[in-house]
Amino acid sequence: MRVPLLWLREYCDPELDVREIEERLTMTGTKVEAIHHHGVGATEHFLVGKVLAVQPHPDADRLRVCEVDLGPATPDGPATIVCGAPNVAAGQTVAVACPGAIMPDGTKLKRAKLRGVASAGMILAEDELQIGSDHAGIMVLEAGAPDDGSGLSGAAAQVGAPGPGNGVGRLTPGMPLADVLPIATDVLELEITPNRPDCLGVYGVARELHAATGAPLAPEPWTEDAGTPGPIAGAEGTPGPIEVAVECPELCARFTARVFENVKVGPSPSWLKARLSAAGQRPINNVVDITNYAMLLTGQPLHAFDLDRVAGGRLTVRAAHAGETVETLDGQTRTLDERMVVIEDADGPTSIAGVMGGARSEVQPDTSRVLLEVANWSGPMIHHTSWTLAVRSEASARFEKGLAPEQCMHAQAVATQLLIELCGARVLPGTLDVGAPPAAPQLIRLREQRVQAILGTPIARERQAEILQALAFDTAPAGDGLDVTVPALRRADVTREADLIEEVARIDGLDKLPATLPKRRGAYGRLTFAQRARRRAVDALAGRGLHEVVGWTFAAPGVVDRLRLPAQDERRHEVRIENPLSEEQSLLRTTLIGSLLDVAARNIARGMGDLRLFEVGTVFRRAPAAGTRAPGARTTGVDEQRSLAVLLAGSAMPATWRDAQPPSVDLFAVKAVLESLADALRVRDLRLAPAPQPFLHPGRSAAIVLGDLEIGWLGELHPLVAEAWELPNVACLELNLDMLIEHASQPLYRDLIGYPPLRQDLAVVLPESVAAQVVLDAARAAGGKLLDAVSVFDVYTGPQVGDGRRSLALALVFRAPDRTLTEDDVAPLRERIVLALGELGGELRG
Repeated sequence: MRVPLLWLREYCDPELDVREIEERLTMTGTKVEAIHHHGVGATEHFLVGKVLAVQPHPDADRLRVCEVDLGPATPDGPATIVCGAPNVAAGQTVAVACPGAIMPDGTKLKRAKLRGVASAGMILAEDELQIGSDHAGIMVLEAGAPDDGSGLSGAAAQVGAPGPGNGVGRLTPGMPLADVLPIATDVLELEITPNRPDCLGVYGVARELHAATGAPLAPEPWTEDAGTPGPIAGAEGTPGPIEVAVECPELCARFTARVFENVKVGPSPSWLKARLSAAGQRPINNVVDITNYAMLLTGQPLHAFDLDRVAGGRLTVRAAHAGETVETLDGQTRTLDERMVVIEDADGPTSIAGVMGGARSEVQPDTSRVLLEVANWSGPMIHHTSWTLAVRSEASARFEKGLAPEQCMHAQAVATQLLIELCGARVLPGTLDVGAPPAAPQLIRLREQRVQAILGTPIARERQAEILQALAFDTAPAGDGLDVTVPALRRADVTREADLIEEVARIDGLDKLPATLPKRRGAYGRLTFAQRARRRAVDALAGRGLHEVVGWTFAAPGVVDRLRLPAQDERRHEVRIENPLSEEQSLLRTTLIGSLLDVAARNIARGMGDLRLFEVGTVFRRAPAAGTRAPGARTTGVDEQRSLAVLLAGSAMPATWRDAQPPSVDLFAVKAVLESLADALRVRDLRLAPAPQPFLHPGRSAAIVLGDLEIGWLGELHPLVAEAWELPNVACLELNLDMLIEHASQPLYRDLIGYPPLRQDLAVVLPESVAAQVVLDAARAAGGKLLDAVSVFDVYTGPQVGDGRRSLALALVFRAPDRTLTEDDVAPLRERIVLALGELGGELRG
């Protein structure tokens, strides 16, 4: 929300500079996101001028030479200014930029010659001051009599309208233009939290500034209302020209309407255009601009109908029918559903309630009768409508946060005053008001001891009352504190004593609260075994020199195609996001390897060739049929599981003077990382098995198996996939971390020095088709409990073992917890191992 500072100061002026105001508002909960400057760079060179004479330019048909009286600014006589506007004429009072003026775009105005005629300034159009969009002609302030912005009466003055009618007097040459028009102002860009819709109007922000600084607050601009209550009456008491029926009161808590006749539609006064422009609104015409102005001031949106274009003189508020369409003010045809609300007349829907009006009943240049509608709509309904139709308006942004029904009449009062003053309108007696009576004010007891208990410091009761009254709460003394009446605009936000304590704390100053620790009362915290195991896994990888990365949970639709996943692969069961940030982030990822490959590609493209990366994160897949979900998956409409992925690229070890070109990473490098991870978690039954992956090299990959479950994969990246990411040789792995942790064990300590181990080596010749892992598994099974460890320490292929065969040298380590083993103890075990290997086609090598 954009709040022009000049407008804000008219209701609360703490005499602080803009940075101090920013700090006060932010520290009390109304965060100032940014400060913008709107309008000209400095105001001293912008003056009011009087055009004395206009002559054709001697060398240009479209230019005119004007003699302009600038009063004391030109003591040597009128200034000569060359102007190209077609509407410039003698007798006009105009806005003039003199040499030295800094324009809104930063340009510094200088004396110039235009087609041979010296020009000492510029007669300004609206857009050149950023107070409107009109560039067809100059802006005329007076033309013999006060025009649109210089003759304001008290009605407009009550709602903050500046101008000569509000104390400046008649315009005189040389008068500073800033005294007439808001040509320069700082603008606060505020982040309003969803629970504070009362701050979505300038006066609401002024109330916050009043509470935060103690500066006086001007009276509410809607206290005097030119309209009247009761049913709308036509001429001489005849029935009113409009009827309204609300068929869905649960979605429209209040619907108010007033009828205005003799409306003259035209341009808005310059001050109104300037104020809207600074607040981020585009001026359109006086009627529409008044509705926007009243919305920005009160926080309550309004809508103006051309009453003569309301078919049948009757409006019906009802739920939309699925599939029906409405042409909105932006010229688009919107298709609605049954969760939306429309306002219709005899010819059908004429606007989408709370979001955007319809083209058929909009105010036109020939409009003479206006129906001003101010209603209160259900916030969730407006939110659904806005998101579904992709229509985000100032009105919907306010309604979806939940406005108070009482705000309807605030906006009616402000708009009525301006329509009468600026459009020459006559309001018909009466106000149509459909809806349930407002809820009774809520009374909450604020206990002094409770304030101290929550905040940790006492705040005087008088100070509490002062703060709450500044925020429009009513207070009355009570035995142990205050009885506080919640204002209507805060009804949905403040519902209990703790909310009042928060209001007191934020205005008194959260920075004043002492730093205290809550009472423990025997409470203690500890990590679960799974949490400790996850930390051990991360520490183990970091200890091996790997760097943790955090990738996007979102993925692009093409990732699974680049990974060459077949149509039946479950990793193609992607979950689509309903409101994605972009098409490239429209899916929830089903694997971590995609984001790791993206990170690797960015690093390698920037010269970082040696990479050691890992990521721990959640992957998502559409929930399969009952009974087929993966073990360890958490089901919330989709299957979620925590995975761990590792990516290695570049050299397997750092280059040295002995080995300037060390070997590249391969399958065994990433296998070593997996083994260190298993050791850190004390996972004993982890093994590898042949299993192809479409994105891995077919001869350099394997499945990670835990018990009887396949929990992941490892291997070298397929050359086609590496080419798709523009990567060199890459080795990687990914596994289900939750399932791995389920098989982790606590560290167990045992005696390793009391009784020494007994090692025996064994060389066995086997067919090359027998994997080393199969040999190790067979040896472990045959060796029994006394076989403490078995590993391969040498491999030989050559003529001594024959074609198609290889020799594996095994190191067998035997250990007993209660005695020193002898050759006689292990000889039977060795024979059993030899027999087991013989069943695999092996024989002892001589």
